Amino acid sequence: MPHSFIAFATIIALTLLPTSLFAQNFNEKHTAKKQTGQSLESILETMPAKVKARFKARHPKQTIEFFGLKPGMTVVEGLPGGGWYSKILLPYLGKDGRLIGADYAMDMYPKFGFFSEQEIEEKKSWVASWTKEANSWRKTNSASVDAFQFGSMPTSMKSSADAVIFIRALHNLVRFENDGAYLTKAMQDAYTVLKPGGIIGIVQHKAPESLSNEWASGSRGYIKQSFLLAIMEKAGFEYVASSDININPKDNPTENDIVWRLPPTLATSANNPDLKSQYIAIGESSRMTLTFRKPK
Repeated sequence: MPHSFIAFATIIALTLLPTSLFAQNFNEKHTAKKQTGQSLESILETMPAKVKARFKARHPKQTIEFFGLKPGMTVVEGLPGGGWYSKILLPYLGKDGRLIGADYAMDMYPKFGFFSEQEIEEKKSWVASWTKEANSWRKTNSASVDAFQFGSMPTSMKSSADAVIFIRALHNLVRFENDGAYLTKAMQDAYTVLKPGGIIGIVQHKAPESLSNEWASGSRGYIKQSFLLAIMEKAGFEYVASSDININPKDNPTENDIVWRLPPTLATSANNPDLKSQYIAIGESSRMTLTFRKPK
């Protein structure tokens, strides 16, 4: 039986003893923390209809719980973008928590080939601009906000995070690994920012193991679970667990497919209603969901 489970069970047992001074102190702290944040269920219930429409594909409650994220934690969110998960995590982590956004390295963006010069120039101030925007999402008792770009993490953040999450954010790091070691640098930052025993949670478009490694190199959006397990081990992390909560058995890509053919992007069927209907029927991509740990 895992030591963490035994320790947790011991704490629960102690809290049931009304004469225990430890139990009294524990309950007081636990009650105080609960008052600073909302329950995950209540937060999800207040999300806009557009966000809720994707719950069936993204499973935010199950995913957050599987990662073991709790109020009061410091969490690094890789590629937070427009804040779909950030807006859930900020109130959930509560006023004692901290959310740190982590974007791709600035010099990775020109390699995509479709960002304008202005968009690339704006990446120079991403840390300040994203922090400002994320602060506008905060409400009473929300987590504090910070940010950095992979490859240039401040040394002050070393060993400060309880968890790092990468939600559909790894394929581009894999895609450009051989042209700048971006995946390697991101994993080094993830390892450095985590406290000993800290968790990495990953949700990523899952490539069939039967397809070629070249196809599953990230440029099509998919990577193989076997590849991911290998790179995480190489980076020094210990595998913890996997879940099928974000698996979609209808998503069976061939080597002619890209992940963005599916909702919500539907990039390849704009002028083909029949094909678009087929992709809508499939739904969003099939995603592996895994956790890893930095050794204690």
